Order: sequence, then structure tokens, then C-alpha cells
Amino acid sequence: MFPWILYIVILAGSLILVIKSADTFVDNLVDIGAALGISQIILGVTASAIGTSLPEFGSAMIASLTGSTDIGVGVVIGSNIWNIAGILGISAIVSGLIKTESRGIKRDGMITLITALLLIFFMFFGDVTRVSAIIMIIVYVFYLWILIRDQKKDSNEIKGNFKNPIDNESSSTKSFNIKTVLWTVVGFIGLVIGCRLLIYSGIEIAKIAGIPEMIMGLFTLAIATSIPELVVTLSSAMKGLHDLSIGTVLGSNTFNIMIGIGVPALFMNIPVEKLSLTFDAPVMIFVTVLVLLLLKRGMKLTRIDGLILVSTYIIYAITRLYISV
Repeated sequence: MFPWILYIVILAGSLILVIKSADTFVDNLVDIGAALGISQIILGVTASAIGTSLPEFGSAMIASLTGSTDIGVGVVIGSNIWNIAGILGISAIVSGLIKTESRGIKRDGMITLITALLLIFFMFFGDVTRVSAIIMIIVYVFYLWILIRDQKKDSNEIKGNFKNPIDNESSSTKSFNIKTVLWTVVGFIGLVIGCRLLIYSGIEIAKIAGIPEMIMGLFTLAIATSIPELVVTLSSAMKGLHDLSIGTVLGSNTFNIMIGIGVPALFMNIPVEKLSLTFDAPVMIFVTVLVLLLLKRGMKLTRIDGLILVSTYIIYAITRLYISV
């Protein structure tokens, strides 16, 4: 009984460390960007999605580099399914309504779908290799270029959608100081240590309970490391910042695949589990298409749509656990 308690305490403590470290890292990184004259609009569009995805990225990276590749892939795919079906579903149920614009569907939604299809394409050939990783990273850089291009065309509109959750302070350039750099480093180190402890405790709990590492990655760690997305998305929806709410989820999913799997694959081949290819990845594509269709119908997610998404996740989770037994 004692090992259970110890590893659960480590799991909970490391999760808190990861979330707090991610917050510290992102906040100070934004300050450095402002001091260097980088547009707060660009920082907002990227930091909201990338910042909330740091726990997933760190967990996937550490898991892959330490040989627990099933957890690494599972965290990414599981997080993406949970982000859409779980987080957007819960946010729509609680807030009652999440609106969006056609531009968000055409740009962020289609990029999210394309990256999911690209991942499953690479998975068909077996391991995710360095060549696949390079292509993924190039695609993500291209996506960032699209964001920069679009914000130049309509900076005022995007600034209104994204400025509040990232920085409520004055838009003037902040002074550059060593303290900001040190806190950025501290946040990054805390993220690395927290993710390593998260993976360690997750693996040990999985071993004690006889749970496959892929299942631990798909559900426990995937949902746990997605808490930042849940907080940002839900709070944004409640405050009426609908584009940020949806954009955070879609942007996070794109980052999770292109960087969360792409960067580890630069260092080692990422093996693909059969069920991950034949079931989990197709479900990820299905929920992505589902939410895009629900949004395109009226450029909004209603409470009914939220119930549909959450029900889809519950069905997926039950089915996945059943076929894994």
C-alpha cells in the first residue's frame, strides 16, 4: 500500500511543479519578447497555445528520451483527443456558448486537421523517424509564418482577442533585466524536473496496477498535463473570449503533434503501437473533424454540442480500455 501512496504523492507534486513552472517560464518569456520589441500580438497568439502545451511537450520529450516511448506518443494523442472532446466540450457545457469566426476555422482548424492527418500518414510507415520530424517542424514554422502574416493584415482584431490572457499590463516595451532571464531559466528547469518526476511516478503506478504504459499516457498523464488548457479555455469561454478559447485548443493540438512528437523524433525513432495507429489516431482525426463540423454549422458551440463532444470522449475512453484488456 505504501508504494501507491508515495507514487501518487510524487505524481500530484510533480504535476503542480510542472504547471507552476510552465506559468513562470511563459510569463517571463513573454516579458523578454516584449523587451526585445517582439509584437505582443504574436506573443499572445503563440504563447497561449504553446505555453499551455509545455507540460505535454515536456512529458512526451522526457518519456521518449528515457525509453518510455509509448507514454510519449500516448500523452500527445491522448491530450489532443481530450483537448477537443473533453476541454471544449466541458467549456461549452459550462459557458453555454462558444462563438468563433470562419477565419479561425479555415486557418487554425484546417491546420490542426492537416497535422493530425500528417501524423497518421507517418505512422503508417512504422516508426516516426528523423525525416518525419524535420517535416513536422517545417510545417509548424510555416504555420507560425501564417499567423504572423495574418496579424499584420488585421492586428487590431487579433490584439483584442488575445491580449488579456497573456498580459494585462501596458503595451509599452518593458525593460530587459537579468531577473527575467533567471526566472525563465528557473521555469524551464522546473518544467524538466517536474516532467521527469511525472513520467517516473506514472510508469511506477502503471507497473503496480498492471496498466500498459500507452493507457497511462492516453488518459492519466494526457488529462493531467492538459490542466493548463482546461483552465485557459474554460476561463476564456466564461469571460466571452471565445476565439481565444477555441484557438488555445486548436493551437495546442498543432503544437503537440508537430513539436511534441517532432522534436523527440529528431533524437530517436518513435515506435508506433498498433492500436495507436488503428484506433487512437483515427479517433483523434474523428473528433477534430467533428468539432470543425459542429463549429461550421453556426460558427459556435452550444451546450448540446458540448454534451456531444464529452459523450464522444466517454465512449472513446470506455472502448479503448475495453479493447486493451
